Amino acid sequence: MATIDKDRVIIFDTTLRDGEQALQQSLTAKQKLQIALCLEQLGVDVIEAGFPISSPGDLQSVRDIALALKTATVCGLSRALDKDIDACYEAFKGVDHYRIHTFIATSDIHVHDKLKKSFDDIVDMAVHAVKRARNYTDDVEFSCEDAGRTPIDHLCRMVESAIAAGATTVNIPDTVGYTLPYEFGGIVKTLFNRVPNIDKAVISVHCHNDLGMATANSLSAVMEGARQIECCVNGLGERAGNTSLEEVVMSMKLRQEYMKGVYTNIVTENIARASQVVSGITNEPVPTHKAIVGSNAFAHSSGIHQDGVLKNKSTYEILTPQSVGFKENNMHMTARSGRHMIKAVLENLGYREGSYNLDDVYARFLKLADRKGQVFDYDLEALLFLSHEQEEDTQFELDNLTVLSGGKNVIPTASVRLKIGKRTRTESGTGNGPVDAVFNCISRLTGIRLKLDSFVISAKGSGMNAQGQVDVDVIYENRHYHGKGLSTDVIESSALALISACNSIYRAQIIENEKHEKENA
Repeated sequence: MATIDKDRVIIFDTTLRDGEQALQQSLTAKQKLQIALCLEQLGVDVIEAGFPISSPGDLQSVRDIALALKTATVCGLSRALDKDIDACYEAFKGVDHYRIHTFIATSDIHVHDKLKKSFDDIVDMAVHAVKRARNYTDDVEFSCEDAGRTPIDHLCRMVESAIAAGATTVNIPDTVGYTLPYEFGGIVKTLFNRVPNIDKAVISVHCHNDLGMATANSLSAVMEGARQIECCVNGLGERAGNTSLEEVVMSMKLRQEYMKGVYTNIVTENIARASQVVSGITNEPVPTHKAIVGSNAFAHSSGIHQDGVLKNKSTYEILTPQSVGFKENNMHMTARSGRHMIKAVLENLGYREGSYNLDDVYARFLKLADRKGQVFDYDLEALLFLSHEQEEDTQFELDNLTVLSGGKNVIPTASVRLKIGKRTRTESGTGNGPVDAVFNCISRLTGIRLKLDSFVISAKGSGMNAQGQVDVDVIYENRHYHGKGLSTDVIESSALALISACNSIYRAQIIENEKHEKENA
């Protein structure tokens, strides 16, 4: 009989199994191990490391992870087949504690059309699989695949049979993301009311996001007594993905009173890092609007919102960025920003109220924001010191660009001609690649020795003729500057982006010189 903490919700992470199935290419064993160790640091209770029967490589990867984990329970997936279950055992030989997770479909469409068996046969297969797994370990999970579309009488019978056979966790998957929250919660509630031995196992849920209901369905199940949620970091998974780990964890933490005081062992301050590690390794970017971990999750551009957050963060932030591991929120200065926001940014830059005309600066800011879209702190500072004519001027302008990209035994080479003020200068150079060669030339031409902090390419439009936008963040004298370039040629876009950043640095230098002159006057 499983020992069940009625208030703790077990977090079962399947990023390495269900999440990986959705990737365009498989992860290497080293990459999987890196993610597994990150999940363990996050506080995940159970890590489904893979499907050992699928290949010798996957079996070895699962074994490597099992041997490396110290606190999390490792789990291997198997169909309700002897060879699958035996493969899990092979992967876990010598490991102190592990879980075998076996499953079979229970809905009519799967039983009749996919498996082509009777439901009685399916129950017999499930019972046999659970008993075989129990010969290897006392931690056995059984899943009723497509439980969300399984007739409730059949589902109750299967859950009771699996528990009687020795399953210590029984999982109720909404495999195709079909159910609605009230409906799915009702399924779990019915199981607790009708299955006589249900207190002998942990009831788990595994929801997919085909209708965008995965988080809501999982939480509704917890409200009805489920105490394990199967999920993925960043909501990865087949089709529209699985339940997002960060969403269910933070929902339960923030709304504890409504969620009847349930909790998890997740170290929430490690969520942002885990999200970034998984995104980087899987090459699956996190959408900017993604709840909890998206780059816009703690960003504000509306003037009304910015004003509220500056006065009291809880006006428009139900979570703090620090609670999930981010350093701070982001205030985007756009044409929607209000005077309070502009004043706050200037104060952070060291300009006291009364040392500038806020109405004049704000009017000029709005004109600049309409042109640029987003305004940065150094742009705002320039409005205090530069005339209207100077705001339009650029010190550096691309005049010509020639690049030899390289190939076998060919060193990438670039030739860049810039207009610098009223003069024109040309520089040639090499690099590790064509972009690096271009950047080296521009650095020498401008005389600005900067450090590249981030480099992002994105397509603007679709098809082969889409323009490529390059955004760069650079560091110069401990200050961050942003540059953007747009062209159908991504190397030219890269050059334009770096030149844009150099122009911002140049204007900042003028401002700094004028400040010193005023101080010394």
